[in-house]
Amino acid sequence: MSSTFAYDSKTKKEQPQFEYEFGSSYTPRVSYHFNPKVSNYHYGVRHPMKPFRLMLTDHLVSSYGLHKIMDLYETREATREEMSQFHSQDYIEFLSKVTPENLSKMPRGTLEKFNIGDDCPIFQNIYDYSTLYTGASLDASRKLINDQSDIAINWSGGLHHAKKNNPSGFCYVNDIVLSILNLLRYHPRVLYIDIDLHHGDGVQEAFYTTDRVFTISFHKFNGEFFPGTGDFDEIGCAKGKHFAMNVPLEDGIDDDSYINLFKSIIDPLITAYKPTVIIQQCGADSLGHDRLGCFNLNIKAHGECVKFVKSFGIPMLVVGGGGYTPRNVSRLWTYETGVLNNVLLPSEIPEEIPFRDSFGPDYSLYPVLDDLYENKNSKKFLEDIRIRSLENIKYLQGAPSVRMDAELIPTQDITGLTQEEEEILNELNQDDAEWRLAKIEKENNRISEIM
Repeated sequence: MSSTFAYDSKTKKEQPQFEYEFGSSYTPRVSYHFNPKVSNYHYGVRHPMKPFRLMLTDHLVSSYGLHKIMDLYETREATREEMSQFHSQDYIEFLSKVTPENLSKMPRGTLEKFNIGDDCPIFQNIYDYSTLYTGASLDASRKLINDQSDIAINWSGGLHHAKKNNPSGFCYVNDIVLSILNLLRYHPRVLYIDIDLHHGDGVQEAFYTTDRVFTISFHKFNGEFFPGTGDFDEIGCAKGKHFAMNVPLEDGIDDDSYINLFKSIIDPLITAYKPTVIIQQCGADSLGHDRLGCFNLNIKAHGECVKFVKSFGIPMLVVGGGGYTPRNVSRLWTYETGVLNNVLLPSEIPEEIPFRDSFGPDYSLYPVLDDLYENKNSKKFLEDIRIRSLENIKYLQGAPSVRMDAELIPTQDITGLTQEEEEILNELNQDDAEWRLAKIEKENNRISEIM
Protein backbone atom coordinates (compact mmCIF):
# COMPACT_ATOMS: atom_id res chain seq x y z
CA MET A 1 0.00 0.00 0.00
CA SER A 2 1.03 3.61 -0.46
CA SER A 3 -0.10 6.66 1.43
CA THR A 4 -1.40 10.07 0.42
CA PHE A 5 -0.41 12.92 2.73
CA ALA A 6 -2.00 16.17 3.91
CA TYR A 7 -0.40 19.01 5.86
CA ASP A 8 -1.29 19.10 9.57
CA SER A 9 -1.09 22.65 10.95
CA LYS A 10 -0.78 21.37 14.53
CA THR A 11 2.27 19.17 14.03
CA LYS A 12 3.54 21.19 11.04
CA LYS A 13 4.09 17.86 9.28
CA GLU A 14 2.41 15.96 6.52
CA GLN A 15 0.22 13.21 7.91
CA PRO A 16 -1.11 10.15 6.06
CA GLN A 17 -4.84 10.41 5.40
CA PHE A 18 -5.50 7.10 3.67
CA GLU A 19 -3.89 4.17 1.93
CA TYR A 20 -4.36 2.88 -1.60
CA GLU A 21 -5.39 -0.74 -1.98
CA PHE A 22 -3.37 -2.46 -4.68
CA GLY A 23 -5.49 -5.63 -4.74
CA SER A 24 -7.62 -4.32 -7.61
CA SER A 25 -6.40 -4.20 -11.19
CA TYR A 26 -9.14 -1.69 -12.01
CA THR A 27 -8.34 1.96 -11.28
CA PRO A 28 -11.40 4.01 -12.24
CA ARG A 29 -11.74 7.70 -13.00
CA VAL A 30 -14.11 8.90 -10.30
CA SER A 31 -16.15 12.10 -10.29
CA TYR A 32 -17.92 13.58 -7.27
CA HIS A 33 -21.06 15.59 -7.98
CA PHE A 34 -22.47 17.92 -5.33
CA ASN A 35 -24.13 21.23 -4.67
CA PRO A 36 -23.56 22.62 -1.15
CA LYS A 37 -26.98 24.32 -1.20
CA VAL A 38 -28.85 21.00 -1.07
CA SER A 39 -28.00 20.43 2.60
CA ASN A 40 -29.67 23.71 3.62
CA TYR A 41 -33.25 22.46 3.17
CA HIS A 42 -35.41 21.22 6.02
CA TYR A 43 -38.32 18.78 5.93
CA GLY A 44 -39.42 19.75 9.43
CA VAL A 45 -38.21 19.46 13.00
CA ARG A 46 -39.70 16.01 13.63
CA HIS A 47 -39.19 14.61 10.15
CA PRO A 48 -36.56 11.83 9.96
CA MET A 49 -35.10 13.00 6.63
CA LYS A 50 -32.27 15.41 7.41
CA PRO A 51 -30.54 16.90 4.34
CA PHE A 52 -27.72 18.22 6.54
CA ARG A 53 -26.38 14.64 6.46
CA LEU A 54 -25.03 15.64 3.02
CA MET A 55 -23.04 18.49 4.55
CA LEU A 56 -21.54 16.06 7.08
CA THR A 57 -20.64 13.70 4.24
CA ASP A 58 -18.94 16.42 2.18
CA HIS A 59 -16.97 17.60 5.22
CA LEU A 60 -15.86 14.07 6.03
CA VAL A 61 -14.90 13.30 2.43
CA SER A 62 -12.74 16.42 2.21
CA SER A 63 -11.26 15.98 5.70
CA TYR A 64 -9.93 12.59 4.65
CA GLY A 65 -8.43 14.21 1.54
CA LEU A 66 -10.56 12.28 -0.93
CA HIS A 67 -11.40 15.47 -2.83
CA LYS A 68 -7.79 15.54 -4.03
CA ILE A 69 -8.09 12.34 -6.05
CA MET A 70 -11.48 12.85 -7.72
CA ASP A 71 -12.92 15.18 -10.33
CA LEU A 72 -15.21 17.55 -8.42
CA TYR A 73 -18.30 19.06 -10.05
CA GLU A 74 -20.52 21.63 -8.37
CA THR A 75 -23.70 20.89 -10.27
CA ARG A 76 -26.50 23.06 -11.65
CA GLU A 77 -30.23 22.71 -11.04
CA ALA A 78 -32.32 20.39 -13.20
CA THR A 79 -34.71 22.22 -15.49
CA ARG A 80 -38.47 21.80 -15.56
CA GLU A 81 -38.17 20.24 -19.02
CA GLU A 82 -35.71 17.67 -17.75
CA MET A 83 -37.89 16.63 -14.83
CA SER A 84 -40.93 16.46 -17.10
CA GLN A 85 -39.28 13.71 -19.14
CA PHE A 86 -40.66 11.36 -16.47
CA HIS A 87 -42.93 13.34 -14.16
CA SER A 88 -46.27 14.74 -15.28
CA GLN A 89 -46.50 18.41 -16.18
CA ASP A 90 -49.20 19.14 -13.59
CA TYR A 91 -47.15 17.54 -10.80
CA ILE A 92 -44.03 19.54 -11.63
CA GLU A 93 -46.20 22.66 -11.91
CA PHE A 94 -47.60 21.92 -8.43
CA LEU A 95 -44.12 21.53 -6.93
CA SER A 96 -42.95 24.78 -8.49
CA LYS A 97 -45.84 26.80 -7.01
CA VAL A 98 -46.71 25.23 -3.67
CA THR A 99 -45.37 26.74 -0.44
CA PRO A 100 -46.23 26.25 3.23
CA GLU A 101 -47.96 29.64 3.09
CA ASN A 102 -50.30 28.90 0.14
CA LEU A 103 -50.91 25.22 0.88
CA SER A 104 -54.28 25.87 2.54
CA LYS A 105 -55.44 27.89 -0.48
CA MET A 106 -54.93 25.05 -2.95
CA PRO A 107 -58.10 23.68 -4.64
CA ARG A 108 -59.94 20.96 -2.74
CA GLY A 109 -58.47 17.52 -3.32
CA THR A 110 -55.02 18.81 -4.33
CA LEU A 111 -53.22 17.42 -1.28
CA GLU A 112 -54.80 13.99 -1.73
CA LYS A 113 -54.07 14.02 -5.46
CA PHE A 114 -50.39 14.68 -4.89
CA ASN A 115 -50.00 12.49 -1.77
CA ILE A 116 -49.06 15.37 0.54
CA GLY A 117 -48.92 14.45 4.22
CA ASP A 118 -46.60 13.56 7.08
CA ASP A 119 -44.20 11.49 4.96
CA CYS A 120 -44.10 14.00 2.11
CA PRO A 121 -44.68 17.42 3.63
CA ILE A 122 -44.51 20.74 1.85
CA PHE A 123 -41.52 22.71 3.14
CA GLN A 124 -39.90 25.97 2.11
CA ASN A 125 -38.38 25.94 -1.40
CA ILE A 126 -39.24 22.29 -1.99
CA TYR A 127 -38.99 22.75 -5.77
CA ASP A 128 -35.48 24.20 -5.57
CA TYR A 129 -34.39 21.30 -3.35
CA SER A 130 -35.70 18.80 -5.90
CA THR A 131 -33.93 20.50 -8.80
CA LEU A 132 -30.60 20.45 -6.97
CA TYR A 133 -30.34 16.74 -6.17
CA THR A 134 -31.85 15.82 -9.54
CA GLY A 135 -29.46 18.09 -11.41
CA ALA A 136 -26.51 16.42 -9.70
CA SER A 137 -27.62 12.96 -10.83
CA LEU A 138 -28.19 14.16 -14.39
CA ASP A 139 -24.76 15.77 -14.41
CA ALA A 140 -23.24 12.50 -13.17
CA SER A 141 -25.02 10.55 -15.92
CA ARG A 142 -23.67 12.96 -18.51
CA LYS A 143 -20.09 12.42 -17.37
CA LEU A 144 -20.57 8.69 -17.90
CA ILE A 145 -22.13 9.22 -21.33
CA ASN A 146 -19.24 11.46 -22.40
CA ASP A 147 -16.68 8.98 -21.08
CA GLN A 148 -15.33 11.63 -18.71
CA SER A 149 -15.83 9.32 -15.72
CA ASP A 150 -15.88 5.60 -15.05
CA ILE A 151 -17.69 6.09 -11.75
CA ALA A 152 -19.85 9.12 -10.96
CA ILE A 153 -21.03 9.74 -7.38
CA ASN A 154 -24.01 11.83 -6.21
CA TRP A 155 -24.83 11.17 -2.57
CA SER A 156 -27.67 13.71 -2.63
CA GLY A 157 -29.55 11.56 -5.16
CA GLY A 158 -31.11 8.13 -4.92
CA LEU A 159 -34.69 9.19 -4.11
CA HIS A 160 -36.16 6.01 -5.47
CA HIS A 161 -39.80 6.15 -4.27
CA ALA A 162 -41.03 9.18 -6.25
CA LYS A 163 -43.74 8.34 -8.79
CA LYS A 164 -44.69 9.92 -12.09
CA ASN A 165 -47.56 11.94 -10.61
CA ASN A 166 -46.74 12.32 -6.93
CA PRO A 167 -44.09 12.13 -4.21
CA SER A 168 -43.69 9.08 -2.01
CA GLY A 169 -41.52 8.07 0.93
CA PHE A 170 -39.73 11.44 1.39
CA CYS A 171 -38.93 11.49 -2.36
CA TYR A 172 -40.30 14.23 -4.63
CA VAL A 173 -38.49 13.84 -7.96
CA ASN A 174 -37.09 10.48 -9.03
CA ASP A 175 -33.56 11.40 -10.07
CA ILE A 176 -32.74 7.74 -10.68
CA VAL A 177 -35.44 7.26 -13.31
CA LEU A 178 -34.40 10.48 -15.05
CA SER A 179 -30.76 9.40 -15.05
CA ILE A 180 -31.64 5.98 -16.47
CA LEU A 181 -33.66 7.63 -19.25
CA ASN A 182 -30.62 9.71 -20.09
CA LEU A 183 -28.28 6.70 -20.03
CA LEU A 184 -30.62 4.67 -22.25
CA ARG A 185 -29.92 7.09 -25.09
CA TYR A 186 -26.41 5.63 -25.29
CA HIS A 187 -26.48 2.34 -23.39
CA PRO A 188 -28.36 -0.75 -24.60
CA ARG A 189 -28.81 -2.23 -21.11
CA VAL A 190 -28.89 -0.60 -17.67
CA LEU A 191 -28.71 -2.58 -14.41
CA TYR A 192 -30.22 -0.90 -11.34
CA ILE A 193 -29.13 -2.29 -7.96
CA ASP A 194 -30.83 -1.07 -4.78
CA ILE A 195 -29.47 -1.85 -1.29
CA ASP A 196 -31.66 0.59 0.62
CA LEU A 197 -33.70 -0.85 3.50
CA HIS A 198 -36.86 -0.05 1.53
CA HIS A 199 -37.99 -1.47 -1.79
CA GLY A 200 -36.99 0.61 -4.82
CA ASP A 201 -40.59 0.74 -6.00
CA GLY A 202 -40.50 3.96 -8.01
CA VAL A 203 -37.69 2.78 -10.26
CA GLN A 204 -39.13 -0.71 -10.66
CA GLU A 205 -42.52 0.70 -11.61
CA ALA A 206 -41.04 3.08 -14.21
CA PHE A 207 -39.29 0.27 -16.11
CA TYR A 208 -41.59 -2.67 -15.38
CA THR A 209 -42.39 -3.34 -19.03
CA THR A 210 -38.96 -3.08 -20.66
CA ASP A 211 -36.03 -5.47 -20.92
CA ARG A 212 -33.53 -2.64 -21.38
CA VAL A 213 -33.48 -1.93 -17.63
CA PHE A 214 -33.06 -4.70 -15.08
CA THR A 215 -34.05 -3.66 -11.56
CA ILE A 216 -33.04 -5.60 -8.45
CA SER A 217 -33.77 -4.54 -4.89
CA PHE A 218 -32.58 -6.03 -1.58
CA HIS A 219 -34.92 -4.83 1.18
CA LYS A 220 -37.09 -5.62 4.18
CA PHE A 221 -40.47 -7.01 3.21
CA ASN A 222 -43.41 -8.33 5.22
CA GLY A 223 -46.34 -6.91 3.26
CA GLU A 224 -46.78 -4.02 5.71
CA PHE A 225 -43.38 -2.35 5.90
CA PHE A 226 -43.22 0.72 3.63
CA PRO A 227 -43.84 0.80 0.70
CA GLY A 228 -45.55 -2.59 0.99
CA THR A 229 -44.18 -3.84 -2.33
CA GLY A 230 -41.17 -5.90 -3.34
CA ASP A 231 -42.21 -9.53 -3.01
CA PHE A 232 -40.82 -12.38 -5.15
CA ASP A 233 -43.72 -12.36 -7.57
CA GLU A 234 -42.97 -8.83 -8.82
CA ILE A 235 -40.85 -9.83 -11.83
CA GLY A 236 -41.94 -7.40 -14.55
CA CYS A 237 -44.51 -7.83 -17.28
CA ALA A 238 -44.87 -7.76 -21.08
CA LYS A 239 -41.41 -7.34 -22.61
CA GLY A 240 -40.06 -6.69 -19.14
CA LYS A 241 -41.11 -10.02 -17.64
CA HIS A 242 -38.21 -11.48 -15.61
CA PHE A 243 -36.33 -8.17 -15.81
CA ALA A 244 -37.34 -7.13 -12.30
CA MET A 245 -36.11 -9.02 -9.26
CA ASN A 246 -36.78 -8.58 -5.57
CA VAL A 247 -34.89 -10.01 -2.61
CA PRO A 248 -37.23 -9.66 0.41
CA LEU A 249 -35.49 -9.99 3.79
CA GLU A 250 -36.44 -10.24 7.45
CA ASP A 251 -35.25 -8.13 10.38
CA GLY A 252 -31.73 -8.33 11.73
CA ILE A 253 -29.79 -9.72 8.77
CA ASP A 254 -26.06 -9.71 9.57
CA ASP A 255 -22.94 -8.88 7.58
CA ASP A 256 -21.95 -12.33 6.37
CA SER A 257 -25.47 -13.36 5.42
CA TYR A 258 -26.10 -10.18 3.46
CA ILE A 259 -22.75 -10.14 1.65
CA ASN A 260 -22.90 -13.82 0.70
CA LEU A 261 -26.46 -13.53 -0.59
CA PHE A 262 -25.69 -10.31 -2.48
CA LYS A 263 -22.63 -11.72 -4.25
CA SER A 264 -24.27 -15.05 -5.06
CA ILE A 265 -27.05 -13.23 -6.93
CA ILE A 266 -25.29 -10.22 -8.45
CA ASP A 267 -22.42 -12.22 -9.97
CA PRO A 268 -24.58 -14.48 -12.20
CA LEU A 269 -26.98 -11.60 -12.89
CA ILE A 270 -24.25 -9.37 -14.34
CA THR A 271 -22.86 -12.32 -16.28
CA ALA A 272 -26.26 -13.10 -17.80
CA TYR A 273 -27.65 -9.61 -18.38
CA LYS A 274 -24.37 -7.99 -19.53
CA PRO A 275 -25.22 -4.41 -18.54
CA THR A 276 -23.22 -1.65 -20.17
CA VAL A 277 -23.79 0.70 -17.21
CA ILE A 278 -24.86 0.13 -13.60
CA ILE A 279 -26.69 2.42 -11.18
CA GLN A 280 -26.25 1.46 -7.54
CA GLN A 281 -28.52 3.03 -4.94
CA CYS A 282 -26.72 2.93 -1.58
CA GLY A 283 -29.40 3.80 0.96
CA ALA A 284 -27.80 3.95 4.41
CA ASP A 285 -30.94 2.93 6.30
CA SER A 286 -29.92 -0.69 5.81
CA LEU A 287 -27.18 -0.09 8.40
CA GLY A 288 -27.68 -1.18 11.97
CA HIS A 289 -28.82 1.47 14.46
CA ASP A 290 -30.64 3.47 11.78
CA ARG A 291 -33.51 5.54 13.15
CA LEU A 292 -36.00 3.78 10.84
CA GLY A 293 -34.02 0.62 10.23
CA CYS A 294 -34.10 -2.98 11.38
CA PHE A 295 -30.99 -4.61 9.86
CA ASN A 296 -27.64 -5.32 11.53
CA LEU A 297 -25.24 -4.27 8.77
CA ASN A 298 -21.94 -2.61 9.58
CA ILE A 299 -20.38 0.04 7.38
CA LYS A 300 -17.74 -2.23 5.83
CA ALA A 301 -20.35 -4.88 4.97
CA HIS A 302 -22.53 -2.35 3.14
CA GLY A 303 -19.40 -1.07 1.40
CA GLU A 304 -18.39 -4.58 0.40
CA CYS A 305 -21.47 -4.74 -1.83
CA VAL A 306 -20.37 -1.53 -3.56
CA LYS A 307 -16.82 -2.83 -3.88
CA PHE A 308 -18.06 -6.07 -5.43
CA VAL A 309 -20.12 -4.30 -8.09
CA LYS A 310 -17.18 -2.00 -8.85
CA SER A 311 -14.92 -5.03 -9.40
CA PHE A 312 -16.71 -5.83 -12.68
CA GLY A 313 -15.23 -2.71 -14.25
CA ILE A 314 -18.57 -1.53 -15.69
CA PRO A 315 -19.35 2.22 -15.66
CA MET A 316 -21.28 3.12 -12.50
CA LEU A 317 -23.55 5.88 -11.28
CA VAL A 318 -23.58 5.70 -7.48
CA VAL A 319 -26.28 7.55 -5.54
CA GLY A 320 -27.44 7.85 -1.94
CA GLY A 321 -30.99 7.29 -0.74
CA GLY A 322 -32.39 6.57 2.70
CA GLY A 323 -30.50 6.93 5.96
CA TYR A 324 -31.87 8.57 9.08
CA THR A 325 -29.00 8.58 11.58
CA PRO A 326 -26.95 11.37 9.95
CA ARG A 327 -23.58 10.60 11.55
CA ASN A 328 -23.71 7.01 10.27
CA VAL A 329 -24.97 8.07 6.85
CA SER A 330 -21.95 10.32 6.41
CA ARG A 331 -19.60 7.63 7.71
CA LEU A 332 -20.97 5.12 5.24
CA TRP A 333 -20.92 7.32 2.15
CA THR A 334 -17.43 8.60 2.97
CA TYR A 335 -16.19 5.03 3.35
CA GLU A 336 -17.83 4.04 0.05
CA THR A 337 -16.30 7.08 -1.66
CA GLY A 338 -12.98 5.65 -0.56
CA VAL A 339 -13.91 2.17 -1.78
CA LEU A 340 -14.80 3.54 -5.22
CA ASN A 341 -11.37 5.20 -5.36
CA ASN A 342 -9.47 2.05 -4.26
CA VAL A 343 -8.69 3.77 -0.97
CA LEU A 344 -8.78 2.36 2.57
CA LEU A 345 -9.60 5.06 5.11
CA PRO A 346 -8.19 4.99 8.67
CA SER A 347 -10.71 4.46 11.42
CA GLU A 348 -10.13 7.67 13.38
CA ILE A 349 -12.30 10.59 12.30
CA PRO A 350 -9.92 13.45 11.27
CA GLU A 351 -9.33 16.03 14.00
CA GLU A 352 -9.96 19.04 11.77
CA ILE A 353 -13.43 18.10 10.56
CA PRO A 354 -16.22 20.57 11.40
CA PHE A 355 -18.91 19.13 13.68
CA ARG A 356 -16.52 16.42 14.88
CA ASP A 357 -18.57 16.03 18.06
CA SER A 358 -21.31 14.49 15.91
CA PHE A 359 -19.13 11.36 15.68
CA GLY A 360 -18.52 10.91 19.39
CA PRO A 361 -17.98 9.28 21.73
CA ASP A 362 -15.85 6.82 19.72
CA TYR A 363 -14.87 9.18 16.84
CA SER A 364 -14.50 6.13 14.62
CA LEU A 365 -15.41 5.70 10.96
CA TYR A 366 -16.38 2.12 11.76
CA PRO A 367 -18.62 2.00 14.86
CA VAL A 368 -20.19 -1.28 15.93
CA LEU A 369 -23.69 -1.39 14.43
CA ASP A 370 -24.57 -5.09 14.50
CA ASP A 371 -25.76 -5.54 18.09
CA LEU A 372 -29.35 -4.32 18.09
CA TYR A 373 -31.69 -6.78 16.35
CA GLU A 374 -32.28 -10.51 16.37
CA ASN A 375 -31.46 -12.08 13.00
CA LYS A 376 -34.73 -13.59 11.76
CA ASN A 377 -33.21 -14.74 8.46
CA SER A 378 -32.51 -18.45 8.88
CA LYS A 379 -30.01 -20.27 6.67
CA LYS A 380 -32.86 -22.16 5.03
CA PHE A 381 -34.77 -18.94 4.37
CA LEU A 382 -31.73 -17.31 2.75
CA GLU A 383 -30.96 -20.40 0.69
CA ASP A 384 -34.54 -20.45 -0.60
CA ILE A 385 -34.17 -16.80 -1.61
CA ARG A 386 -30.91 -17.54 -3.40
CA ILE A 387 -32.37 -20.47 -5.33
CA ARG A 388 -35.47 -18.56 -6.38
CA SER A 389 -33.34 -15.62 -7.51
CA LEU A 390 -31.07 -17.84 -9.60
CA GLU A 391 -34.11 -19.48 -11.19
CA ASN A 392 -35.34 -16.04 -12.25
CA ILE A 393 -31.96 -15.26 -13.80
CA LYS A 394 -32.17 -18.45 -15.90
CA TYR A 395 -35.20 -17.01 -17.69
CA LEU A 396 -33.02 -14.28 -19.21
CA GLN A 397 -31.40 -16.70 -21.69
CA GLY A 398 -28.63 -14.24 -22.45
CA ALA A 399 -28.54 -10.47 -22.76
CA PRO A 400 -31.51 -8.96 -24.63
CA SER A 401 -31.00 -7.15 -27.93
CA VAL A 402 -31.33 -3.40 -28.09
CA ARG A 403 -34.82 -1.98 -28.60
CA MET A 404 -35.03 1.75 -29.17
CA ASP A 405 -38.42 2.31 -27.56
CA ALA A 406 -39.88 5.69 -28.42
CA GLU A 407 -41.77 5.77 -25.14
CA LEU A 408 -38.58 5.17 -23.15
CA ILE A 409 -35.95 7.12 -25.05
CA PRO A 410 -36.20 10.92 -24.98
CA THR A 411 -35.88 12.61 -28.36
CA GLN A 412 -33.72 15.36 -26.91
CA ASP A 413 -30.85 15.60 -24.45
CA ILE A 414 -32.60 15.84 -21.10
CA THR A 415 -29.52 17.36 -19.46
CA GLY A 416 -30.60 20.58 -21.16
CA LEU A 417 -27.20 22.22 -21.69
CA THR A 418 -27.17 25.77 -22.93
CA GLN A 419 -25.56 26.55 -26.28
CA GLU A 420 -22.57 28.06 -24.49
CA GLU A 421 -22.12 24.91 -22.38
CA GLU A 422 -22.37 22.75 -25.49
CA GLU A 423 -19.67 24.84 -27.21
CA ILE A 424 -17.35 24.51 -24.21
CA LEU A 425 -17.94 20.75 -24.10
CA ASN A 426 -17.22 20.48 -27.85
CA GLU A 427 -13.93 22.32 -27.38
CA LEU A 428 -12.92 19.98 -24.55
CA ASN A 429 -13.74 16.94 -26.64
CA GLN A 430 -12.20 18.17 -29.90
CA ASP A 431 -8.87 16.47 -29.36
CA ASP A 432 -10.40 13.02 -29.08
CA ALA A 433 -13.27 13.53 -31.52
CA GLU A 434 -11.90 11.05 -34.04
CA TRP A 435 -11.56 8.40 -31.37
CA ARG A 436 -15.15 8.98 -30.22
CA LEU A 437 -16.50 8.78 -33.77
CA ALA A 438 -14.69 5.51 -34.30
CA LYS A 439 -16.10 4.19 -31.02
CA ILE A 440 -19.63 5.22 -31.96
CA GLU A 441 -19.31 3.65 -35.41
CA LYS A 442 -18.05 0.42 -33.88
CA GLU A 443 -20.97 0.36 -31.42
CA ASN A 444 -23.47 1.06 -34.19
CA ASN A 445 -22.07 -1.82 -36.23
CA ARG A 446 -22.33 -4.11 -33.22
CA ILE A 447 -25.93 -3.06 -32.57
CA SER A 448 -26.81 -3.65 -36.24
CA GLU A 449 -25.45 -7.17 -36.01
CA ILE A 450 -27.54 -8.14 -32.96
CA MET A 451 -30.82 -6.51 -33.97
